Amino acid sequence: MVDLTQSPKRDPLRHLKTPWTLVVVIPLIVAVLDPGQVGAVVEFAIRALLGTLPFILFAVLMIAYLKATGAEVMIARAFEGREVPAIVLAALFGGLAPFCSCEVIPFIAGLLALGAPLSAVMAFWLASPLIDPPTLLITAAALGWPFAVGKAVAAVALGLFGGFVVKALVGGGAFTDVLRPRKSSGCCGSGPKLKQGRPHWAFWSEAPRRAVFREQMLENLAFLLKWLAFAYVLEALLVTYVPAEVIAGVVGGEGPLPVVIAALVGMPAYLNSYVAPPLLAGLTEQGMSAGAAMSFMIAGAVSSVPAMAAVWSLVKPRVFATYLGLGVSGAVISGLVFGALV
Repeated sequence: MVDLTQSPKRDPLRHLKTPWTLVVVIPLIVAVLDPGQVGAVVEFAIRALLGTLPFILFAVLMIAYLKATGAEVMIARAFEGREVPAIVLAALFGGLAPFCSCEVIPFIAGLLALGAPLSAVMAFWLASPLIDPPTLLITAAALGWPFAVGKAVAAVALGLFGGFVVKALVGGGAFTDVLRPRKSSGCCGSGPKLKQGRPHWAFWSEAPRRAVFREQMLENLAFLLKWLAFAYVLEALLVTYVPAEVIAGVVGGEGPLPVVIAALVGMPAYLNSYVAPPLLAGLTEQGMSAGAAMSFMIAGAVSSVPAMAAVWSLVKPRVFATYLGLGVSGAVISGLVFGALV
C-alpha cells in the first residue's frame, strides 16, 4: 500500500498569498469604512500604474531581449574591472533620468537581473528619484536656483556616496547574494537553456531563444505589475488620508535637530518632486529652515513607502536596509551641508 503521508502538503491558500490579494482587499476595506473615498483611492492607483506602464514594458522587453540574445553576458563583462567609472556614470546618469522612486524600480530590477554590480546599481538607485530637468525648473521657480542647484548636486553626491559605500561593503564580503529568490514560470525553474557565447541578435530565428524571450517577458511583467500595483495602492492611501501639509508641518524650526526630524518624517511620506517644491516654499516662509527642507525633500523622494514596498520585493533584507540607511543618512548630511552653506 502506498504511503501518502510523506507527500508534500499543498497550501490551499497559496494563491491568496500574493500582493494582488492586498490590491483588491485594501479598496474593499476603504469601500466599507469610507465609501466616499474609494473612488479616489482606486483612480489614483490606476492612474499611477498606467503612468508607469511604459517604463515597465520597456524594462521587461529589454530584459527579455537581452536574455534571449545572450547579450547579458556583454553587460556583465562591461563592468568587469570598471566598477569605479560605472559608479560615477550611474550617479551622473541618475541625476538626469526622469524617474520617480517607483518608476526607477523596473530598471533596477533589470540591471540586477543582468548582473550589474550592486555598487553602480545603488548609485543610480539613490540619485535617480531626486532630480530631472522638469523637477529642476519647478524647484527653481518655487525655492530659487540655489536650492535647485543644491538638490541636483546632492542627488549626484548621494549616488556617489551610496555607490562607494556599497563597493567597500562588497569588498569586505557583504552582499554575496542580493536578489530575493523568485519562482520561475518553468517547471521547477527549468526553462530553456542557451549556449553561452556571442550574442545572437536575431533571436526570433531560433525556437529556444523565442521561448526564453516569451518566458522572461511574461515572468518579469507579472512580477513587476503585482508589486507596483501594490505600491501604488499604498501611495493612494497616503495621499488620500495623510495630507502632505500635515506631514511637512511637523518639521519646522532651526538647527540640526529639525534636519534629522525632517529626514525621518519625509522618509515614509509621499511628496513627489512636482508637489514638494511649492509646499516647502510655503513652509520656509513660515520658518522652516532651508536645511530641513532639503533633508525632507531628499528623504521623501528616495524612501517613500510605495518605493520601499517595491524595493522590498526585489532584494534581500540586508540590501534593503542598506538602501534605506544610505537614503536617510544622505538626506541628513545633504540638509546639514546645505543649511550651513546657505
